[in-house]
Amino acid sequence: MRKSLQLSLTAVFAALHAVLYFVSFGLWRNWGIYLEAVEGIILGPKIGFLAALLGSSIARSLKPDPFWMFGIVAEPLSVMMAGLLARAKWKPVLALYAIMLSAYFLHPYGRTLPIWTILDILIALSISYPTARLSHDLFKTDVKRMSIALVLVSFVCIATDSLVRVFLLVPCGLYSIFPPLNTYDSLQMAFAGAAAYSYLEDAVAVLVSLIVGVPLLASVLKMKVFGKQNQ
Repeated sequence: MRKSLQLSLTAVFAALHAVLYFVSFGLWRNWGIYLEAVEGIILGPKIGFLAALLGSSIARSLKPDPFWMFGIVAEPLSVMMAGLLARAKWKPVLALYAIMLSAYFLHPYGRTLPIWTILDILIALSISYPTARLSHDLFKTDVKRMSIALVLVSFVCIATDSLVRVFLLVPCGLYSIFPPLNTYDSLQMAFAGAAAYSYLEDAVAVLVSLIVGVPLLASVLKMKVFGKQNQ
């Protein structure tokens, strides 16, 4: 991808990421999560990470959020994982999951909080390798295979967003600095409520990837701007 095009797409996706944060309502996270998979696929892991970092940081600086650190870390990492999977690179994704899940289950709370609250994360871990294999040559594949690959990448991507937030909240101990979450009982209630929202957002992310993501990705790929460096 040409440097000028890289810069332009980074600016466009960073702006989109910020705008989707501002129009969000009724969600546990924000509408920017529905952009993450396409962002990673089109821009790649490195540029996608930068675009998401810029967009999420700018948005939260203009509209402060007491939980700002979760989105600023989770969203860029999720975009990076989507970019890696779309290029059939599964080892870094599995490494991230292994480190964060190990830290979670080694924590006393991680061993006692309901396992059903992180089922989507565990499913995403189990399908990371087949998702990467299916996404091989995504830039040259047909629309049907692209649709399946995008659905899987979107699911793993949004589950990664959840994983990073859980990692920051429990193993990293951020729950202790928020009064509504600094006891085990309150944290358990928050996990149950957040999980319900999270599973709904997983479903919406998959639906959005089919309705919006596939046509958008197909249109962008027709531009034939992706060289070996980006693919």
